Amino acid sequence: MSKKVLIIYAHPEPSSLTRQLVDVSVECLTAQGHEVLQSDLYAMGWKAIFDENDFPQRANPQRLSFGAESAHAYRHRRQSPDVAAEQDKVLAADVVIFQFPLWWYGMPAIMKGWIDRVWAAGLAHGYKDAGNAYRYGDGAFKGKRAMLSVAVGGPAEDYSLRGINGPLEQLLFPITHGSLYFPGFDVLPTFAIYGTGNLTAADAVAAKEAWRTRLENLFTDAPIPFRPQNGGDYTPRNELKPHVAVGQSGIMAHVAYGETTQRKQLKTEEVS
Repeated sequence: MSKKVLIIYAHPEPSSLTRQLVDVSVECLTAQGHEVLQSDLYAMGWKAIFDENDFPQRANPQRLSFGAESAHAYRHRRQSPDVAAEQDKVLAADVVIFQFPLWWYGMPAIMKGWIDRVWAAGLAHGYKDAGNAYRYGDGAFKGKRAMLSVAVGGPAEDYSLRGINGPLEQLLFPITHGSLYFPGFDVLPTFAIYGTGNLTAADAVAAKEAWRTRLENLFTDAPIPFRPQNGGDYTPRNELKPHVAVGQSGIMAHVAYGETTQRKQLKTEEVS
């Protein structure tokens, strides 16, 4: 069945590996029969700064409250046209892919600015005017998939479990868990190419083939098993319950690796 895939990418150099991987995305997904939407942020001249100009008709001209003005603009369809157009793309898409180089352990500022401006109150947070009731597994983007495709300059060892930079999965947690899972996306494991600063032609070919393989499984790969806010693992104060992730703390305690299988086994044992 044909799907819609939105590719959001950020790199100012057309010959960069990031742009080459975007071309592979378009080619591969189109060949699969999917419709591909694109947002080339540098080519669009995307305004990365979230400021008063995002609210053409202010609810309160005296004091700028971003949350209140964002909610007012979204609710009354008074957003700037570029923001509304990007929101329409996201809402139309079945999958959203972010392709970018890792700059200072995160995405380029222009892409962060895209999220700051497009993830409006009432859409990506404060959904249904219900405060924090619909987030982390629920929200406007529930049922959609998202994935990061990242070009990393340093070697894989630097980003290993004991690497000096820290594990890439944990460095990107504010994006995967925060920017994407928070508003409801099922987030797929990140695709990363390491050592891009010293990539040979053969390495580039291998990277593209690896990306093709990931794209072939875009709709079947299991997402990262983040714990849903409303799935029973958290207290009313949004802290993990004492029996959940025993002995764990920090970022990775909010990822339930292996627990789905364990829960199935427990249910089977209870029945038998």
